[in-house]
Amino acid sequence: MAFKHLIFLFFICLIWGFTFVAGKASVTELPPIFFSALRYMLITVVLLSFLKPVKGKMREIAFISVTMGSLHFALFYGGMSVASNVSSVAVATQLGVPFSTILSIIFLGEVVRWRRWLGIILAFAGIMIISFDPQIVNERLGLFLVLGAVLCASFGTIVMKSVTHIGVFQMQAWIGMMSWPPLLLVSFLFEHGQVEALQTASWMAVGGIFYTALGASLIGHAGMYYLLQRYDVSVVAPLTLMAPIFGISFGVLVWGDDLGLRFWVGSAFTLFGVLVIALRKGDHPIEGARL
Repeated sequence: MAFKHLIFLFFICLIWGFTFVAGKASVTELPPIFFSALRYMLITVVLLSFLKPVKGKMREIAFISVTMGSLHFALFYGGMSVASNVSSVAVATQLGVPFSTILSIIFLGEVVRWRRWLGIILAFAGIMIISFDPQIVNERLGLFLVLGAVLCASFGTIVMKSVTHIGVFQMQAWIGMMSWPPLLLVSFLFEHGQVEALQTASWMAVGGIFYTALGASLIGHAGMYYLLQRYDVSVVAPLTLMAPIFGISFGVLVWGDDLGLRFWVGSAFTLFGVLVIALRKGDHPIEGARL
């Protein structure tokens, strides 16, 4: 990989890593589902010119929008709002890689050899170790909600394989357009104080909306698409593991995450397992990093 592209990938992972901090700042002050709706409203406005129908694929796009958009982020930021430990969330998102691999076996008939099965086992074992860390044990609800979000996104990944010849911004535009109306409806049905929270929100909370929408979704995903057009997945995939490492670092520096030995052991298991899967066959290289 050219040095300038390596620096660009480093910058993308840095953006994704800080997303955990920015998102946590927002859902600390704003209801999580309402925050997700605002995030997608902003994406829709920015990408309005890309909102063009895809003939014969709108049903698949609707499914992707639910699984990778509204449902995914309702669960993700719901989990983020009740989890005080940002670092555990950063690691848990990496299970998108083994989840996607398992679903590919079930629905696409993909053949997985023993090395990738070993990677899958290590990845899940790491999360189990983390969940029993004394520092994390009271945050299992948040961790499980994030895992549910990652599983939903993995289902969307499988369907996305059938949607070809659509640009990254066009897909992002449709996901945004189809996500914010149901999120807003669910928010006003089950959450409260949205308007008051937005009126009194700090610059950090409002900034989190812009950062997660424009930084992580637009710059991050578009940049990754650019790199995958120029390099093999097996080259790019392992390097995306910088994102959770940055996420852990920011969690410690900004939120003061108190991490025990089991967390570090579990994180090592999970990240090494994901690396094994990515190196053996990089079909789903950036699912864990999707934010």
